[in-house]
Amino acid sequence: MPDRPSRRALIVRGGWEGHAPVEATERFVPFLKEHGFSVQVSDSLDVYVDAELLEQTDLIVQCWTQGEITDAQVFGLSDAVRAGTGLAGWHGGIVDAFRWAPDYLHMTGGQFAAHPGKFVHYEVSVVPERAEHPIVAGLTRWEHFTEQYWCLTDANIDVLATTCFRAGPDTAWRKDLVAPTVWTREWGLGRVFVSTIGHSVEDLDVAPVRTLTERGLLWASRA
Repeated sequence: MPDRPSRRALIVRGGWEGHAPVEATERFVPFLKEHGFSVQVSDSLDVYVDAELLEQTDLIVQCWTQGEITDAQVFGLSDAVRAGTGLAGWHGGIVDAFRWAPDYLHMTGGQFAAHPGKFVHYEVSVVPERAEHPIVAGLTRWEHFTEQYWCLTDANIDVLATTCFRAGPDTAWRKDLVAPTVWTREWGLGRVFVSTIGHSVEDLDVAPVRTLTERGLLWASRA
């Protein structure tokens, strides 16, 4: 009999269809399998109340924009991460999910607030002090044309890359703002990986974005 994959990944996808949750997550299934994961997919948040399943899951990849989550579901997810299950995602699938669930926001460390100008050219820069982190090692800076996410975050995230929102005569904000674009967070025994880049599937195919996202999935997984 073939060896069973050493790690288990659970993809939870749904919510607003504008972020193509099925097509976006399918891009990473072959990568996960190549790295020894068995992959299970759920299109229901009820999977978050299956404590036995989550206990056996090493990595949750969530792509669920907006939507509503019950207390039982969010506490099930949070308890699993605290116990060591990794959580990873990108763009609205992780930082514009469940806007009215404070316990979820507390765990992820950041929440989408706006994307001024909608689609714009902007630069992503790796934080020099974090340049050796395995998620961004070898990356420095690149330009992107997509939604530039302005997120509200707290100080207990490890910021790996940033972007700058430039102030101008037509902006409501009066000073430039350097904001987190990619970050990680330790939550209990678990790890959380967040990238704000990925409005479209094409965004996920940009070389540095694909690289850091794949690395982020591996980093977040239970060791």
